[in-house]
Amino acid sequence: MTTRHAVISGASIAGLSAAWWLRHVGWEVTVLERAAAFRDGGQNVDVRGVAREVLDRMGLTDAVRAANTTETAAVIVDARGRVRAELPSDGPDGATAELEVLRGDLARILLDDLPDDVRFVFGTTVAEVEHGTTADDPVTVTTDAGQVLRADLLVVAEGVRSRTRDRLFAGDGEVDRRALGVTMAFGTIPSTPSDDDRWRWYNAVGGRQVHLRPDPYGTTRAILACTSDEALAGRDRGDTLAVLGARYAGAGWQTERVLDAFATSDDVYVDDLTQIRMPRWHRGRVCVVGDAAWCVTPMGGGGAALALTSGYVLAASLRPGRDVDTALDAFDAWMRPLVDRIQGIPRGIVHFAYPQSRIGLAGQAVTDRILTSSLLRPLIARFTRVADSDRPLPPLPDRVGSTGR
Repeated sequence: MTTRHAVISGASIAGLSAAWWLRHVGWEVTVLERAAAFRDGGQNVDVRGVAREVLDRMGLTDAVRAANTTETAAVIVDARGRVRAELPSDGPDGATAELEVLRGDLARILLDDLPDDVRFVFGTTVAEVEHGTTADDPVTVTTDAGQVLRADLLVVAEGVRSRTRDRLFAGDGEVDRRALGVTMAFGTIPSTPSDDDRWRWYNAVGGRQVHLRPDPYGTTRAILACTSDEALAGRDRGDTLAVLGARYAGAGWQTERVLDAFATSDDVYVDDLTQIRMPRWHRGRVCVVGDAAWCVTPMGGGGAALALTSGYVLAASLRPGRDVDTALDAFDAWMRPLVDRIQGIPRGIVHFAYPQSRIGLAGQAVTDRILTSSLLRPLIARFTRVADSDRPLPPLPDRVGSTGR
């Protein structure tokens, strides 16, 4: 039997999970990544719901647990830093999950566990994709460096602003971008004696939030999140910091500390939250996964869990004897209900989470105390179980060939 070959564009969590599982069942795998080298760093992600079982099957649960961010709880604070509500963190899927880890650390764990014969090409992107003339023909991928790769499957895992996805799925309604009207700026800042092991979340009028979270490296991960009709992603760093400084003027609590630190931090990242919805995640021998296919945004939560799970389900769907189109239909059928459940952000959630006025902020504070009371706490805890599934994971096909270990 000829070994099948998959080209994966993007060394994201979804891309690395796909590489891990496809090689596990015997595929040859080539990963293309636009960055010049593997990217560490990033903010908190978590492994929730069915993704915990996927991680167990990979044998990586202990490694992820050992890389825990050290965060123990999630609290909402006022302008003086006093706790006014604590979010449920009971069980493995609380506001602070049992498997809470930095994005870069999770990606590094996946990368380090890949077989040696998974090939990586850094500093390159997909320039052209040519489909075969028949369903049995391979797909031909040409990189921006002129390298030509023939593959039985191209997996696009490039993230929410995937250019390859946009080129290959350019028809009307194939890629639905839904801007949430929220901008988030992420960065690593020095810790101070006032920091502790809790995720501290502060709301200010004008639709502004400040978040501080511990990490395992003696620094603090900070987020500035605000409502905005003005896109900041991709703009010049100096311009972006100036806009953030103006937006957050007078916000209070530790806003000035974060702004000052962002001015010298080397890993500030800004994103205008956008959900991606696609009626079909594949065409021919091309499949889109992760944020490129279904970005749920941090407001939906569970993005890392979906990414991990998608690699397993993809490998399970591509069983020998199935044609690619049938296999990718099976992948879509299993993943779609899980994605739809997370993407269904309740109406009005942005208005509630980002109050514009003092009256709105006061109303939010009252609601937070009620919702996190002992009476309603179990009900609210259900909203953090975003990646649960009542369906068993599909069985993997028999392993084909050596994994190169």
